[in-house]
Amino acid sequence: MKIQNLLLPEPGICAEEELYFHREKDGGRGVSYAHGGRALRFEPGARCYFDTYFNSLSVEKWKKYTSVGSISLHLVISGSFEVVLVNKRFSVGSVSKTVIDRQILESAGKKEFVLPYNLHEYKGMLTYELRACGLDSVYYGGYYDAEADEQSLRPVDIAINICTYRREAYVRRNLDILQKSIIDNEDSAMHGHLKVYISDNGNTLPQENGECSGYVKITGNKNVGGAGGFTRGLIEIMNDRDSFNATHVLMMDDDVVIAPEALYRTYMLLRCRREEYADMSVGGAMLRMDRQNIQVEAGASWNAGRLVSNKAGIDLGLVENCLLNEIEEYTEYNAWWYCCMPMDAVSRSNLPLPLFIRGDDLEYGLRNKLRFVLMNGICVWHEPFENKYSSYLQYYIIRNLLYDNALHFSDYRLSSFLRRLYAATAREIIYYRYKNIDLLFRGVNDFYKGIGFLRSTDGEALHREIMQSGYLALPVEQIEQSENAAFSLPRYMNSFRQADRGLAKVFRYLTINGYLLPAKRTAGKEIQAVSMGLCRPINFYRQKRVLNYDEESKKAFITEKSWKGVFKALGGLIRITCVSIFSFSRAMKTFKDDSADVMSEEFWKQYLGSLKK
Repeated sequence: MKIQNLLLPEPGICAEEELYFHREKDGGRGVSYAHGGRALRFEPGARCYFDTYFNSLSVEKWKKYTSVGSISLHLVISGSFEVVLVNKRFSVGSVSKTVIDRQILESAGKKEFVLPYNLHEYKGMLTYELRACGLDSVYYGGYYDAEADEQSLRPVDIAINICTYRREAYVRRNLDILQKSIIDNEDSAMHGHLKVYISDNGNTLPQENGECSGYVKITGNKNVGGAGGFTRGLIEIMNDRDSFNATHVLMMDDDVVIAPEALYRTYMLLRCRREEYADMSVGGAMLRMDRQNIQVEAGASWNAGRLVSNKAGIDLGLVENCLLNEIEEYTEYNAWWYCCMPMDAVSRSNLPLPLFIRGDDLEYGLRNKLRFVLMNGICVWHEPFENKYSSYLQYYIIRNLLYDNALHFSDYRLSSFLRRLYAATAREIIYYRYKNIDLLFRGVNDFYKGIGFLRSTDGEALHREIMQSGYLALPVEQIEQSENAAFSLPRYMNSFRQADRGLAKVFRYLTINGYLLPAKRTAGKEIQAVSMGLCRPINFYRQKRVLNYDEESKKAFITEKSWKGVFKALGGLIRITCVSIFSFSRAMKTFKDDSADVMSEEFWKQYLGSLKK
């Protein structure tokens, strides 16, 4: 039974070669792409290594979580190759390599060869190496095969649940990928076992009475954020059980790039899972879309709001990091860019909280205590979060932190919360973002209003109001016309290099990042330019006005030092501290006691309005 395909880079999905194979340092030029990139041609003596993120096999996880037996490698080649079967693992902090077998394969034409691994107590990764032994040697790919008892395989039908808001291009791209590779492909093992449900919060996608094909359903929805869109999808999936009885739901963002192989590996893991792991969920890692070999997160834990992102920032083009990725860590939830969980966890009385955005996925994961398995090759690519800065998020971050801790961290203390609030307020003062401070305080006060606030508030109307209360990013050209400021690329690039040390750094701290000093003099429309999401306090040192710029959208907003804003913030901080002393503990307890009121289908029907069929 095929459990994993061997891949080559695929333009439009991922062209990062190091995730698929490594060329030999001295002989890598002897390998070239052939047949439109679907094969590799080797010159005599050229060698490639496939100990990579997509082409190694996570042998420990297949042995632990599934009932598969002997594993073999199926290679499709023509010409002559030396094939080396390898096991790689960590040993005393370094990479250990064991050669399992070495064979010469020859064929005048394209042919499939089977090479057993003679499985023992291998750990880490199974992989292979190729060296061409003659002219015109071509590698076409292949797959890993495992023995499996057909009687032990579990039925798996996956419903992909996507929430979208005016991202038509992203949705159409992923639908095209899914339809070509699975939905309309009768040769796919997943054909007939996958259905896509899209909640269209922007009502901009063609619905055609809600059905685009037998296995794609698009439903118009109110703009109630990610929580409302994903919940609408869950309700549609439950209502659809007579026609598609999903065993699992895959919560997936609309703006990701996905490889069909990630779905295939998820499907096979779930089909082969052992009885003791019948309730397991499969998590997908997030990789950066701009640097596709860099991992952002592979599972996470909440840690009372001090989020721990597992294996963040590692380069998966390196074999040692692929092995590091194989080591399992404590994982409380997996974000909904790719989170496949059993439908048994979902019920009409156990739906997500109406948090709009930020925290709905982690709360639902914590609530259901899902058991996550993550594996190399199961991932999506997503824009990095620093490219997605929005001022209004400060409201949701602080408010939803309190909701999540009220439900899942009963030991969260007022002192811990106030330290968090004071640090966030200080940061926004340093960045001259006084509107953000108002949003922080509003988020705290709305939490203190209890469950009644969530029950009675129109989430769509509230979101519009929150967005207007923050800093609105405008096209740079518009900023330059309306403000006495001009965007300078050299100043912006220099902001990343700004640094101080020693006495200069101490002096900056003593002067409260320059607040106690006069601002530097500027001429004409000269203005400091910084990154919205990656700026640092030194970028604001002795600046009067700062242009906060977003590279992705080419938009910006201006913030300006204001003692009036500082004193208003400090006064608000004193008031919110006094309110918190008397309200915090009671609000935390009552929200936990009353939270079931906003998890039911009855509430969500009212919140979403009429549920169209």
